[in-house]
Amino acid sequence: MAEMKEFWTAEEVSTYLRIPLSTIYKLAQDKVLPGFKVGKHWRFRREKILDWIKQREIQSQTAAN
Repeated sequence: MAEMKEFWTAEEVSTYLRIPLSTIYKLAQDKVLPGFKVGKHWRFRREKILDWIKQREIQSQTAAN
């Protein structure tokens, strides 16, 4: 069984969300997307990104009603 990686790189988040890498960096720097820097490299905890997506979905559904 393949082990799920606990931390994602900015590139992996970009691929997962299908949005440009530059947008990932902007959202992370603006503290919209949960992440942190290790030296000059961004890292994102997989579970935090999945929770962030769920929160965005709930906000979107609430705003539509």
